[in-house]
Amino acid sequence: MPGTENTTYVRVARSGQVPEGVVRRFFVGDTELAVSRFEGEVYASANYCTHLACHLSSGKVTEDGLLCSCHGSVFDFATGEPLSPPAVKPIRVYEVREENGEILVAGLE
Repeated sequence: MPGTENTTYVRVARSGQVPEGVVRRFFVGDTELAVSRFEGEVYASANYCTHLACHLSSGKVTEDGLLCSCHGSVFDFATGEPLSPPAVKPIRVYEVREENGEILVAGLE
């Protein structure tokens, strides 16, 4: 991947901690993440919905995106863009890679 040679990745979890179709909460320092897996791909985002700061890790992985359990907003896994209201602002997403059975996330500085 171009431009990633100087990117710092931090181990967030073991791969098995985030099975297919599941979203889980993890902490890296003061950063709280929602880490999910959809169709084999792992995604990481801020854990708070931009509508009313509900925990996205309490939501669900759907074929449309990450569903917030509080009011039904859905966010695109890869971009964080809201796909359905009431949220209108995107959530922060992080670059993720998975290797040697571990989930690694960049951009946590």
